[in-house]
Amino acid sequence: MNLIQWLLTLSGLALVLLVLFSIAALMVYGERRIIALLQDRLGPNRAGFFGILQPAADFLKLVTKEHFVPPFADRKIYIIASIIVPFTALLSFVVVPVSYNWWLADINIALLFVMALSSLRVYGIMLGGWASNSKYPLFGGLRSAAQMISYELPMGLALMGVVILSGSFSLVDIVSAQEIPFIILQPIGFIIFLICGIAETNRLPFDLPEAENELASGYNTEYGDIKFAFFFLGEYIGVLLIAALATVLFLGGWHGPWFPGAVWFTIKTLALIFLFFWLRTSLPRLRYDQLMHFGWKFLLPAALVNLMVTAVLGLFWMEG
Repeated sequence: MNLIQWLLTLSGLALVLLVLFSIAALMVYGERRIIALLQDRLGPNRAGFFGILQPAADFLKLVTKEHFVPPFADRKIYIIASIIVPFTALLSFVVVPVSYNWWLADINIALLFVMALSSLRVYGIMLGGWASNSKYPLFGGLRSAAQMISYELPMGLALMGVVILSGSFSLVDIVSAQEIPFIILQPIGFIIFLICGIAETNRLPFDLPEAENELASGYNTEYGDIKFAFFFLGEYIGVLLIAALATVLFLGGWHGPWFPGAVWFTIKTLALIFLFFWLRTSLPRLRYDQLMHFGWKFLLPAALVNLMVTAVLGLFWMEG
C-alpha cells in the first residue's frame, strides 16, 4: 500500500512538472508573439504553424550544445546555481490552490513557505555570478542580491494586509475568505505586490541583473547549453508563480460565476501574465539608482502605511 501511494505521489508530481514546463514553453512563444504584435513586427513564424514549434527548437538547441564550464569557475557551485533558480519556483507551486480541492498540499504557513523559497532564489543568481569567476556576471549577481532584498521587504509587508483580512497564512483559507476580492479592500497592497513581483523576477523595467547593454547579459553571461535553459526556465516559472499568487491573494482565486473554479483561476492568471508581457514591451529600463530609490523611499513607506491602516481598520472591525 505504501509503495502504491509513493508511486501515485511521484506520478502526480511528474504530471505537475510536465504541465508547468509546457506552460513555460507556451509563455515563451506567447511573449514573443505578443511583443511582436505590440511593436508592429514579425515574431517567430518559421518553426511549425505560426512558429508554434519555436520553443521546442530552442530547447533542442540548448540541450544538444556542448556541456562547457569556464576553466577558472568553481565547477560545483557553477552547476548547482543554475538548478536553484527553477527549483525554488517549481517547489512553490506545491501550495498554490488552482481550484476547490485542487492543490498538492495545504499547510497553515503556505504564504511563509512561498516567501522563504522566493528568498532562496537570489542565491542561485548570486552564486551563478560569483562562481563564473568573471566581473560582469559578478556585477549582475550583486545587483540582483541588492534588488531582491530591497523589493522583498515591501512585498512581505503588502502581503501582511491580506493575512490580517483573512486571518490565516494558508493560501486555501485566504481564497476562501474572499467573499469580496481583496484587490478591492487592498488596492495599494496589490499594486505594491505586483511591482515587487516584477522586480523579483528581473523583468523590465527592473531587469538590472542582466542589463545587456551594461553587463553583457549579467549573471548568466558565462552560461550556455542546458544550464542557461535552467535560468531561462526559472524566469518564466517565476512570472507564472507571481501571476498565480496575485490571483490567489487578491483576485479571489477560483471564485467566479458560471465557469468552474479552475477556469476562473486560469483566466485571471493569464490576464496578469499578459500584463507582464505588455509592460516589457512598453517601459524602458530604470537606472540602478532609480531602482533602489523607488524601492526604499517609495514602496517601503507605502507598504508600511498600508499595513498600519489595514491593521487599525481590522481592529475596529473585529471590535465592532
